[in-house]
Amino acid sequence: MLLLTVPVMARQEPSSTTHAYTIFVGGTLVGREDVTTQTSAAGTTITGKGRLSGTLDIVMQRAEIRYRPDWTPERYEFEATVNGGDSAMQTIFTGTTAVTRGTDGGQRIDQTDTVPARTTVLPNVFFGSYEALTRQLAAATVGQEFPVFIRSGNQATIRMMGAAAERVQISTATYNVRRYALALSDARGATPINLYADEHGSLLRVSVPAIGLDVMREDLASSTARTAVYSNPGDEAVNIPSTGFNLGVTLTRPKTVTPGAKLAAVILLSGAGADDRDGVVSGIPIAGQLAGALADAGFLAVRYDKRGYGQSGGRAESATIADHAEDALAVVRWLSSRPDVDRDRIAVVGHNEGAWTALVAATRERRIAAIATLAAPSTTGTERVLEQQRHALEQLGLPPAEMVARIDLQTKINTAVITGRGWDGIPPDTRRQADTPWFQSLLMFDPAKVIKDVRQPLLIVHGELDAQVPVSHADRLAELGKTSRSKAVAVVTVRGVNHLLVPAVTGDVAEYASLQNRSLSADVTTAVSAWLTKTFASVR
Repeated sequence: MLLLTVPVMARQEPSSTTHAYTIFVGGTLVGREDVTTQTSAAGTTITGKGRLSGTLDIVMQRAEIRYRPDWTPERYEFEATVNGGDSAMQTIFTGTTAVTRGTDGGQRIDQTDTVPARTTVLPNVFFGSYEALTRQLAAATVGQEFPVFIRSGNQATIRMMGAAAERVQISTATYNVRRYALALSDARGATPINLYADEHGSLLRVSVPAIGLDVMREDLASSTARTAVYSNPGDEAVNIPSTGFNLGVTLTRPKTVTPGAKLAAVILLSGAGADDRDGVVSGIPIAGQLAGALADAGFLAVRYDKRGYGQSGGRAESATIADHAEDALAVVRWLSSRPDVDRDRIAVVGHNEGAWTALVAATRERRIAAIATLAAPSTTGTERVLEQQRHALEQLGLPPAEMVARIDLQTKINTAVITGRGWDGIPPDTRRQADTPWFQSLLMFDPAKVIKDVRQPLLIVHGELDAQVPVSHADRLAELGKTSRSKAVAVVTVRGVNHLLVPAVTGDVAEYASLQNRSLSADVTTAVSAWLTKTFASVR
């Protein structure tokens, strides 16, 4: 009860906060706002100024919205230059009447609207106005509706569809936030909006996916901010140096550690598309859960954002598999210098294409003492991409002729990416997505050529129900392992487990969304931790 009354008591005391917000559209920076919120016994006033470029070039000299203590609006004032023309408007709210007077681009406005007594003013050119909504949502319930006044002649309704707690990490500090799923309904239909607030109800972010709009408080928009998807009790956030930039890393320690003991360490590498350190695929944080299981088994687990994502620097679009391997080696070197890590007991564990990164890293660094692959492909990248495409097309049930045409197109794309020639007839958007250093490195990768240089003990773990990388890949990897310099190659096939390493019925991708058990199979985590324990026992 004390915790619940603190915010109410705090709002009775005069307070003032100022924050800067960065505005993105389609990932491109288009503007900025400086917003001040003042609260007193007389109510709340939200004031802002800023600049927005694009279809509309807006220089907002001043926007101000005043609310009474019960969140009924009192006044809205707006002064700006819009595409070179001056705009100055004022709306006075009295009961259910809103009177707007002023000029908009040289056009005189004098209009009266009927509005609900408790309406929220959300002008579509002043995003700081959402602060009034985040303050009210803290006490709202799912399904509750909020009347919205956008401007004279334009009203809407916002419905709260859901709310969830999240954690945002800025540098190495973590903050609790609240994400509200909203739907704004007007004459054109319903538009989903995601609204984020801190634990005091202050606005952090406005996201409108349908138009690619993202308004973020400046500290969240920096490269040091990330949403913490998953956490373990022993997690610690750190930043470590790589080649020309830092990697954002999470260490997960065992719950109990003998003073002065040196820990065996395990570096976790995620596959393509799972760029955050938690390795999230279809909502399942594979790397995050695996880190917790390994820590419970006594290992220091390490996971990190890939370069160019989350809190890691560098450029994602130019990174190849070899570059990702270099980042893993940077982590190996950093671990080797720590007094609490046994430099002779460092392993890399890779899921899906992350296993390829692990294999490359292991051939380059003797300080890597063991490797484990999870659901790893065994064919060349080109064969792998075509295999994936065939499976996806079969699931769609397309006519044979259309399937052949799509496979032929993918084959043409692959050839063009590898050779740099043959792009004629391929859509420009497709080329932009495919013609990247990373995809080229993926297509040209051949595990058979890399694995022959692996000398470390190798564990191959695969789910029997894996539909994305069929279990036959584990058998082929085992055969390839016989050509390597490794003296110990082990294979574990886990029954009833899919590509995400969780229990499943069919293993098909279509089943992912309906999975009830979204925790990594204990058979998988035990297989990895038991093998590492046995392998490292010989190097103590």
